[in-house]
Amino acid sequence: MDSTGNPSHPPGAPTAPPDPSAPSTAWVRPALAALLLATGLLYLWGLGASGWANSYYAAAAQAGSQDWTAFFYGSSDAGNSITVDKTPASLWLMALSVRLFDLNSWALLVPQALCGVATVGLLYAAVRRWYGPIAGLIAGGVLAVTPVATLMFRFNNPDALLVLLLVAAAYATVRALETASTRWLVLAGTLVGFGFLTKMLQAFLVLPVLAAVYLIAAPTTPVRRLRQVLIAGLAVAVAAGWWVAVVELVPAAHRPYIGGSQSNSVLELTLGYNGLGRITGNEVGSVGGGGGPGGGGPFSGQAGPLRMFGGQVGGQISWLLPAALILLVAGLVLAGRAARTDRARAGLLLWGGWLLVTGGIFSYMSGIFHEYYTVALAPAVAALVGIGTTLLWQARAVASRGRRIASTLVLAGTVVVTAVWSATLLGRTSDWYPWLRTAVLVGGLIAVSTLLLAHRLVRRAAVPALLVSAAVALAGPAAYAMQTAATPHTGAIPTAGPQARGGFGPGGGGRFADGPYAGRFDGTGRPGDGRSGFGPPGTADGAGQTDGGRPLGGAVSGGQVPGGPPTAGRTGANRGGPGGLLDSREPSAELRELLERDGDDYTWIAATVGSNNASGYQLATGRPVMAVGGFNGSDPSPTLEQFQRYVADGRIHWFLGGGGFRGTNGGSSASSEIAAWVAANFPTQTVDGVALYDLSSGRQG
Repeated sequence: MDSTGNPSHPPGAPTAPPDPSAPSTAWVRPALAALLLATGLLYLWGLGASGWANSYYAAAAQAGSQDWTAFFYGSSDAGNSITVDKTPASLWLMALSVRLFDLNSWALLVPQALCGVATVGLLYAAVRRWYGPIAGLIAGGVLAVTPVATLMFRFNNPDALLVLLLVAAAYATVRALETASTRWLVLAGTLVGFGFLTKMLQAFLVLPVLAAVYLIAAPTTPVRRLRQVLIAGLAVAVAAGWWVAVVELVPAAHRPYIGGSQSNSVLELTLGYNGLGRITGNEVGSVGGGGGPGGGGPFSGQAGPLRMFGGQVGGQISWLLPAALILLVAGLVLAGRAARTDRARAGLLLWGGWLLVTGGIFSYMSGIFHEYYTVALAPAVAALVGIGTTLLWQARAVASRGRRIASTLVLAGTVVVTAVWSATLLGRTSDWYPWLRTAVLVGGLIAVSTLLLAHRLVRRAAVPALLVSAAVALAGPAAYAMQTAATPHTGAIPTAGPQARGGFGPGGGGRFADGPYAGRFDGTGRPGDGRSGFGPPGTADGAGQTDGGRPLGGAVSGGQVPGGPPTAGRTGANRGGPGGLLDSREPSAELRELLERDGDDYTWIAATVGSNNASGYQLATGRPVMAVGGFNGSDPSPTLEQFQRYVADGRIHWFLGGGGFRGTNGGSSASSEIAAWVAANFPTQTVDGVALYDLSSGRQG
């Protein structure tokens, strides 16, 4: 080790990891403890302000805490009518927390924050083993303040657990590469398999990278490497497949409907709506997908090589993305013609492959794409920044004069690119702390000057140069991260940081600036037109209600935070009334009391079109509410005949008008048929702007 605690071998030479049993430099453990403590504060501070956050998953966690069948399948309600449109591992974590601590914001969101702290710690451990504690601390710090990471580790989407499992799999692969360990490689495969149980095929994006790096760099024979990878692949299949096998083997009549599928099949969901359909844009039953090849739809944006840098997406993840790409190339050049088993190069291939494969698929997928998906890139970006910076800094001290100069110039150039790009991103929110953009540019100039000065004249300036460079690199994302932590987030499509100009893609418009969705998802509330699903029961789309031309559902972001002020959501919302496609509403006390009356006599106290619409009522009352048609209202669950049978058996008390969205990409019309049948056959009353149909009169015997 040199005086900074970094490995002192020349870059490109075969490397050996620090001995884990050797005493650490005195500052390392306190520094790591400070990093984890700061991360915990960032992810936990004021966490309860977001209420239920994503009420879709909050309601499913509530259901899982009440009923073990709902827990296992990931049902939206404890009556087990339909599941969420994901595999349920992240729900298991939340449901267990709710069972222990009762239903509240902290019980739902603290597990996500703890996943974030654990992810930062594991990334530090993975990078430190081969590149030293400074590299690990840089990587952990960059990950902690990446805006989209701060967002998702404070939110109850599945992404928090997914990223933790994938970073753990990368750590296990690092350990396997050290001694060609089958045990560690099998553990890596098992962790990826559980990643599948968290968010399906997205977990598999890193799988070819982990396998390829092991086949290239493991210190054993080719035949043994291949055999080990096959065994690890079997571990992936077992860890991912046992739940799928159970669901497929249990008769449909004895389990909930698989939400998001059109044929009640988890295999269809895996390969279609949540799988290859996300890449091709062919997502039957969705609300428009990505607009076909090339993207461009309201839930996608324009696909292409600059997607990660454009509009709102850039502020989520791309602050240090150019630096990561530059440092990846520089690190591989420094590795040169090192031995096949060289660990410095193997680590660069692992994290660089993760970034390029996942980033490439995100950039070109034509199906539904949301900004927060980019949290899957954050560990790779952070690791490459930590590794590349450390390798270049070491090269300044031990390499030849030519390499020293080249390393210094690359470091200085990386700082320049990072400062300019940070200023560009800050310029997209020019009204938000405008002085920060100037500070980053001035700081970048000082950092580059100090780096060059330290190389040519005053070596004592090296440490100050690094500190100023770090401040420049992290100022923008850290500011966005703190703004994210200070802002409540609700709904299904949260974004980090202040709202940026440009929407999707370079120079693009807002998310719903034009096309058939113009104005429908911005909270303006426009009447149904026969396509959107906002028309009243009895019409073709039958998913909503109107009141004097004003729809009772429509806004899809923001949302009422339970117990919070009416404008507590990201975009604000009013108390009462039904929800919409991507959010829920908190019902008034009068409506809640009516729904709860005689609740023990029914399996579902109410039914309504759309999962988010149902979730608000369910979370408020604590009793099952049937989500007709699943998330989009386009799943054939239940059919009209099944719904009529439930009513005849006295299992549903109320039908609630409003909300839902039957989609524009095919799917079932069952929800429209049910809404029309209800409107034609049952009495109605209006409470708090919501149309209620009393189904108890249809009970037989």
